[in-house]
Amino acid sequence: MPDVSPNAMRPPLRTSDVLRVTAVATGYLLFLLLLWVARDIFLTAFIGILFGLAVSAGATRLARWHIPRGLGAALVVFGFIGILYGLAAWIAPTLREQGALLRTKIPEAVDRLEAWVNARPALAGIVLGGNQVTQQRAVTQDTTRAAREVAASADTTKASVPSLRQRVGQELGGATRYLFPFLSSTVTVAAGLFLILVLSIYIGADPKLYHTGLLHLVAPGAREKSALVLGRVATVLRKWLMTQAIAMLMIGAAATVALLILHVKAAFALGVIAGLLEFVPTIGPILSAIPAVAMGFLDSPEKALYVALAYLIIQQAEGHILIPILMKEGMDLPPALTIITQGVMALLFGFLGLLVAVPLLAAVLVTVRLVYVRDVIDRSVLVDGSAEEAR
Repeated sequence: MPDVSPNAMRPPLRTSDVLRVTAVATGYLLFLLLLWVARDIFLTAFIGILFGLAVSAGATRLARWHIPRGLGAALVVFGFIGILYGLAAWIAPTLREQGALLRTKIPEAVDRLEAWVNARPALAGIVLGGNQVTQQRAVTQDTTRAAREVAASADTTKASVPSLRQRVGQELGGATRYLFPFLSSTVTVAAGLFLILVLSIYIGADPKLYHTGLLHLVAPGAREKSALVLGRVATVLRKWLMTQAIAMLMIGAAATVALLILHVKAAFALGVIAGLLEFVPTIGPILSAIPAVAMGFLDSPEKALYVALAYLIIQQAEGHILIPILMKEGMDLPPALTIITQGVMALLFGFLGLLVAVPLLAAVLVTVRLVYVRDVIDRSVLVDGSAEEAR
């Protein structure tokens, strides 16, 4: 009988096939290597594209007044920069004064926090490692000589163990060097801002050019689906960016008012910090609350607690009231997946990765749900992840 095994029916591999597969695999590896080497440029370009989508919406509105899109995009960008410059010039003296106050008072607040914790042995043992000294003093307090020895040992231990301020400074210094390596070069920062500015204007002036160019990279049979995906991704990213801009203004204003009511020093500077860090979801609000709580601790632990509660109430109101209204029919991102994505992007790419983690996750989820979930698993699943109601 003839051999009909699968191996006998399989045609032999030709040298050209092996070379073709090797070339494709090598091309993919080189492309990934290029992405890694130029990761800062690609992440900065993604930010430029993100702002370009918002500029495009503004240019479209100006086009209704018969203003050319190129001119309209430039007007949107430079008008926005002008508004920011005007606001900065208006509040610059207050921010300069309160910024200097923060630089001097936050270290003092950290020292007070350390003293307050040291006065409570249970907390000192957990936070500062002070339980060993306390136990030595308690055991040897019967005799004067032993007490002196323990006091000397405690002084030596205290001298060898860094203070809370030193620990915080070391941790912040290490995090700053890791997350913001690009800030070490003024040229790098200027080049990044220039790239974002140029991309915003060019994409806002003629978005169809780049939309059509991307579709030419796709097979003709998949262009209709790809156009739908690109359009939906652009809509979600634009809506996310506008939502973040409005949330930054609202959170900054709410934090400033709350701190003024609580009579916390440097309320305007802390409000600006809260508004700026709002652009980094999940992690940003936590980071903005730390200096505010520290400034509240200068007056009393109770005021620090009130400040923490005020920030918690503001964030809960944002998450349950403001964001659902602004992101209506937008992308509902799973919180756990958002946090994991932010952690991974920050670990791999530093602050730029943390900055683009959420919009990049939104773009990926839109693509997956349109290309895979709706076509392969369940067509009733909408782009935002919810199920379509039965008709």
